[in-house]
Amino acid sequence: MKKSELVERVAQKVNILTKKQIEIIIDMIFDCMKDSLSKGEKIEIRGFANFKLKQRQERIARNPKTGEQINVPPQKAINFKMSKALKEALNK
Repeated sequence: MKKSELVERVAQKVNILTKKQIEIIIDMIFDCMKDSLSKGEKIEIRGFANFKLKQRQERIARNPKTGEQINVPPQKAINFKMSKALKEALNK
C-alpha cells in the first residue's frame, strides 16, 4: 500500500476531513515515529505492533559475485513485532 492509498482509505472512512488534512496528519504521525525511534525510544501501538531500534554489530560479509570479503559497519535497524491481535487477524 502506498501512502496515497492509505490517505484515500482513511478519507473514505472519515468524511469530516479533506484528503490534504488527512495526508498532513499521516505525515505528522510518521514524523513522530521517526523522532522517537531516532532517540532510541520504543513505539507500542496496542493491537497493531511494537517498533524498537536495534543496533547491529559490525560483521564480515562476502560479495556473492567475486567471493571477496567485505567489512559491513555497525548499523541501526528497526525491529517490528506484530501484536497477538494482528497475528490472529492475518492467520484467519
